[in-house]
Amino acid sequence: MEPTAPPQDAAGPPPGDGSSAVVLHVNGTAHRMTLDHRTTVLDALREQLGLTGAKKGCDHGQCGACTVLVDGRRANSCLLLAVAQTGRALTTVEGLADGDLLHPLQESFLDRDALQCGYCTPGQICSAAGVLGEAADGFPSHVTPYTAASGAPVELTADEIRERMSGNLCRCGAYPRIVEAVGDAAAHDGRAAAGPVAPAGQEAAS
Repeated sequence: MEPTAPPQDAAGPPPGDGSSAVVLHVNGTAHRMTLDHRTTVLDALREQLGLTGAKKGCDHGQCGACTVLVDGRRANSCLLLAVAQTGRALTTVEGLADGDLLHPLQESFLDRDALQCGYCTPGQICSAAGVLGEAADGFPSHVTPYTAASGAPVELTADEIRERMSGNLCRCGAYPRIVEAVGDAAAHDGRAAAGPVAPAGQEAAS
């Protein structure tokens, strides 16, 4: 049986090619591109911009391998539609370093050997950067003492780090070293908790 065509006055968007022109601000640079409405931030980063740090693991928001920062807050990029991110500052693991100067988290992961195969490491580091910001801003976690002052910075104990990083999985089991690395960065001079790279206004055609 042939499908019945909808009437011309049927409710809904007009027919089109299902794509839109968007500008994604990634690591301080504005990228103008045309994307299918179904394109995720993860696929746009990897396939359109060549930023392959964020990894596609489960593709269901459950493993954390694709974690990036959106306006300074960590998010699973496999669950975000790229067309909905206009005006937001996206920071990937490639954007954490300051030129040749590594981010304190990157340094601490190296110093603590907090990785094995490395597949999940970019997501771990971006998530950890989000953790440092959340703790500095006083966001409590499930294990934060109820006696903690509301809005005051939260001390990142090992228990706090384990709880806050629990959404990032490591099949190699490097968790003890990851906790140590995040703790080292938390004890740094504060640069590790810096916010996202602000859009620089420079546009890159893609």
